[in-house]
This record gives sequence, structure tokens and C-alpha cells, in this order.
Amino acid sequence: MSAPGGHQEALSRRDFLKTSAVGLGGLVLAIDLAGCSKPGSRPGATSVVTTNAWLRIGTDNSITFLCDRSEMGQGVYTGLVTIFAEELGVDPARIAVEFAPAGPAYVNALLGGQITGGSTSVRDAWTRLRTAGAQARELLKTAAAREWDTSASACRVENGEVISPFGKRLSYGAVATAAAALPVPADVALKPATAFQWIGREGRRLDTPAKVDGSAIYGIDVTLPGMLYAALAQPPMLGGKAKSVDDAAARAMPGVRDVVTTTSGIAVVADSWWQARQGRDALRIEWDGSASAGLNDGAILRGLRQAAAKSGIVARKEGDAEGALKAAARVVRAEYELPLLAHATMEPQVCTAHVQASSCDVYVPTQTQGAAQAVAAAAAGLEPAQVKVHTTFLGGGFGRRLDVDFIPAAVEASKATGKPVKLLWTREDDITHDTYRPPAYDTVAGGFDRDGNLVAWKLHLTGPSITARVFPGAVPAGAVDPFAIEAAANYPYDVPNVLVDWVPHEVGLDVGYWRSVSHALNCFVAESFMDELALAAGRDPAAFRRALLAKQPRYREVLDVALRRSGYDKPAAAGRFRGIAVMEGYDTYMAQVAEISIEDGKVKVHRIVCALDCGQTINPTIVVAQVESAILFGLSAALWGEINVQGGRVQQSNFHDYRVVRMNEVPAIETYVVGSDNPPGGIGEPATALVAPAICNAIHAATKRRLRSLPVKRHNLA
Repeated sequence: MSAPGGHQEALSRRDFLKTSAVGLGGLVLAIDLAGCSKPGSRPGATSVVTTNAWLRIGTDNSITFLCDRSEMGQGVYTGLVTIFAEELGVDPARIAVEFAPAGPAYVNALLGGQITGGSTSVRDAWTRLRTAGAQARELLKTAAAREWDTSASACRVENGEVISPFGKRLSYGAVATAAAALPVPADVALKPATAFQWIGREGRRLDTPAKVDGSAIYGIDVTLPGMLYAALAQPPMLGGKAKSVDDAAARAMPGVRDVVTTTSGIAVVADSWWQARQGRDALRIEWDGSASAGLNDGAILRGLRQAAAKSGIVARKEGDAEGALKAAARVVRAEYELPLLAHATMEPQVCTAHVQASSCDVYVPTQTQGAAQAVAAAAAGLEPAQVKVHTTFLGGGFGRRLDVDFIPAAVEASKATGKPVKLLWTREDDITHDTYRPPAYDTVAGGFDRDGNLVAWKLHLTGPSITARVFPGAVPAGAVDPFAIEAAANYPYDVPNVLVDWVPHEVGLDVGYWRSVSHALNCFVAESFMDELALAAGRDPAAFRRALLAKQPRYREVLDVALRRSGYDKPAAAGRFRGIAVMEGYDTYMAQVAEISIEDGKVKVHRIVCALDCGQTINPTIVVAQVESAILFGLSAALWGEINVQGGRVQQSNFHDYRVVRMNEVPAIETYVVGSDNPPGGIGEPATALVAPAICNAIHAATKRRLRSLPVKRHNLA
């Protein structure tokens, strides 16, 4: 999979570091990927490196790290610096951080583009950034050793200084220029975990001070000299188009500078955003919504059910599940439905663009710099190399900003007016024109032999492919979208006959990556159904799972920790009920226990206990924060999340009808990290997926009602 304009060449671990570049009065360590141009000299010790570099060291001892992943609250601004600093030998708190520009040097090897998503940032960086930091360390040691006429191997580093075997010290800044002239060593030794000083320790986030004092720049904060503002009128019907536009009233309003027809709607450009918004509301537009007039919830579900009758593309096959089901003494079957969901980022979509004759600057909260650069270039009529992407902090991403649909209109408005233009969507724009989490219709079956052993498990998935839309050609006809079968194809339980297949079916609207992607869809089905099978077998759900996880020690350990910490073996308080769920996602193993009660026919979630094995942790504080964040995100979706479509129009528009969890509704959340020396797993997303099945399994324990569709609000639990 590769992003538009992304670098697709496979790289060995040893080839990604190729060259160093001299910046006058300092060191720039360049991380050069095959096929990429090498950086040239840069004036000044603190000049901005625009190509292929993560590190700048100035003769004033300043150290700057270029963060090549987007910071949307998940902690890469701190985590990636910590990985790099560990090998460089510098306290992360001493390092200044800037966001890296768009460029092939910053390709995420796990995703094929400069992309922040899929909980890959730390996993992708773990070896690359440690190696880069270690190479810089060795260059600095060698330069200092030559100054002292001694061996580099006899020297050591300590928080930004090289120390000779005789106790002499030179700061990194003092040897940076000499170090930059040396060849980058091909092989360097990385620290063993036992020698880590900062990795694995709790530490403050490096972005917190700026976010507290207001100096952090989000997309909505960008201000440029002479900047204008734009509000965008978009078709109220999905896929609609403007048939006619009467903009006379808008043009006559105070502050309105122009009305621009863009590829995604009609932009009103004004001196302030409120003037632009007022001008937008004054437009008289006749819309053509015929393309989606028949699109509604019923049609979407009927289409999924009809498609589910077809044979699917096999994603996993062990033994003969179909044959075992036919021969089984008892078969349990179920159907599950899942709705469309919006991302509902707190910061609506926003982009500031400045188009000039031969250049374009875009200031944007994006998760994919390469794609942002490509679409901005197309909108400006320029080459991608002429577009500079300035990444801001993201006021929420959740996968929404992997799409770049909100960027071209800002570029087009700037090009038309000759001025920098900030185009900002309203909350209503955002929720009614999202790229939604796909709906799903899944059937599942399990078969028992005469001795009560589970001998067959079949999961038949039906839904649209996000990847086929976002990355055309990445999923060839007849192939499985790997992002559609997460938490399904890796079914962990010891069953001799397993079949997972997938029917791709488009539903008539744009679907997008949503936090945890299909883990949330498929974990709900798989783990809810495991409870159904436990009930059919007359077993406790935890004991049933434990018996089938005997060959899966990482799964079983997190399950045991979650059970023990939740007090699962003891009766719950009167009126309280528990449910469990287990999953591996992004190389992280998790188990959750939810404790709920039913009050006035509605569920109240009192407590969620989460145990996880995410391999080597970088910063435990961030791990816990991400688990809590993901659980709350999943809680909102499980209880209330639902996008409805009627006549091609999305019915929800803001937080009054697209509910998110409120502070008084937040349960007690307990997170327990199981120590592990495995490589780091992803942590930003997986905890979202276990919330719904854990809660719904607890609801069944309370009411004996099995919820096979979400959200919970659909069901009267009285």
C-alpha cells in the first residue's frame, strides 16, 4: 500500500542511512532513502532541514529533532524523540522538536507513505530511529576522539557531551562540524534494554507546555500576513452538485472579497471567518442530489444482506470448517450488524493555503503529508516539489485526516484570490461530509462435537473496502483488503477448523479509516459470539476462553491479569454485571473487563479494567493515556455512535445528535501493562475495539439479551 506520491521501494534495515550533510557551523545527520536526492549545505547551525533529515545539532549546543509523524494527542512528539535520544545519549527534555516537511525520507515503511496511522509510528521507528541516533552518537564520538587523539570506542557519551577515557569533555556542539564531515558508519551497536535510561521510564510529554500556554499551533490557529478566510457551501446530499448559484447577496455583504467555485463546493472568501460564514449562508444554490436520492439506511442494509449471500474471498482457512459444521452435533449461528460512524474530531477540518506563481504553502493538520502535497499541487496546477506542507498539531485525527478532501478547496480559493486563505469547516460540515467508518453485516457459526468440544468456527464478513477507495489499485480484484479482516483472520482460539472470508460490497458513500479500523467491527462480532458459544457449552465465558488459549501465552496472560485485577472470580456488587473481551491488534495483546448496571432500561458503565502487553513500552504514562483515550472513544461509539442516511442526506449534524461520552458518564478505567521484552506494539487504537463486546457481554449477563447490533441505544434494556 502506498500513499499518493509516496515512495514504494522496499528498503533493507541497513540501507536507509546513507549520508551526512554539513550545515555551516553544525551537524545535519541525513537519513537518505534509496532513490532520493542528498541534502545540500544549509546556512546556519539552526537552519531548517527540508530533505531527508531527523537531526540538527548547532554549535550553540542546540539539538532539534524533526518529527516525521503527526501529533494528534497520541504522543509521537515525545515517544519518537525518546527513541532517538536514547541512542544519541541526550535527555529527551533537552531536545527541541519540529514537524518534518513532506518528503520521501519520511516514508512509513509499514504503510508505504509518509503516513501517521495504523498505530505504526513507534513500530516503524523502533529500529530506524534507534539506528539513526546511534549513528549520530558514533559520529560525534569519532570527531571528539580525533580531537583528543584517542580511540572512539574508548569514549562515551553523557547527556550531550562526549567524554574521553581520561575524563575530558566536549559538547556535541563543539564537535558537530567535524562530525558532519565523517562518513556515516554502516553498522552500529544499539543499546540493550538493560542499559536504557529514558525508554521505559515515565516522563512528561514534550508537547504539554505549549498546549497549556497556548503556543502550540493547530490548524485552526494558523495566521499569515494578509490572510483571508473561507467558508464552504457543500452539497447537502452525498455526491451532490450545484446546478446553479446566485451569489449576488453574498458578494454585497460586508467583508466578502470573492465567491469561488471549487471542486468540492462554493467557497465564500472574506476578511473574517464569520463574514465568510454569513456570506455562505446568503448564497442561493440549487443542488442536484439525484445521484444519492435512493441512498438510505434500509437500502444500505439490504445491499449488505444480499451481498452476504455470496461466497467470500478466503482470508484464512484451516481444516474444513464447512464440513465440520455439517457434521457437528450442535451448531450455533448468529448475524451481526454494525452502523456507519463519524470521526467527529474536536477540531473540524481546516486548511490554510498560500498559492503563488511557482509555489504553494499549505498549513494543515494532516496524517498524510505526501497525499496532502499531491492534492495541493493538483489544485494549484503545480508540481508536488513546488508545494511545501507545514504540518500543525491535529485537534484529533482518528483516521479522518488520512483523507485530504478538505485541502483542495483552500488551495483553489487562494489561487483565485491571490491571497493566503484559511478554509474552515463547521461542525455540521464535518459530520455531514465525513468519510465514515464502514457498516458491516456479518454471519458467524460455531460447531460442537458430541463431547462438547468446539470443532468449527466460521466468520463471513461483508462490507466495503476502505483501502480500495483511498489507495486505488492497492487491493486487486479477488484479493482481500487486509484492513477489512483485522481481529478476524487472527482468531486466536484453538479450534481445528476455521474459515474467515470476506465479501467486498460498496454501499454508495465514501468510507474511511476510523480509529482501530476493522478491529472494532470484527472484535465485536468475534468476542460477542465467543460468549454465545460459551453459553451454548454451559461454560463460564472466561474459563471457556482460557481453555482455548492454552497455546497463546500472550493472550492468556493479559486475560488472566484483567480477570484478577477486576475481581472476576468474586461476585460483583448487587446489580452489577461483568463482560469480557480479548484481542490482538497492531502487535498489542489486550483483555478488557467491563462492569455495568442497568438503570431505567439504560446501561451504565461503572468500570473498565484493561490489561495489555504492548511489548517494550517507550513511555508508560503515554501508554496509559492512550488506553484511556481509546476506551472513551470506543465507549461513545458502543453506546450512541450511529450515522443515519435518508434520501442521500446524513441525519446527524453535531454533538447534540451524534453523542460522545460526557465527563459525568466516564467510568473508572484501570490500565495494567504486562511487562514484555518483545518489540513495541501499537497503542493508539486497539483498546477502542474491545469496549463494545465487553459491554454487550455484560449486558447479556444482566438481562439475558444478546445485542447483535450497535449502538446500545437502539435497544430497550428494561
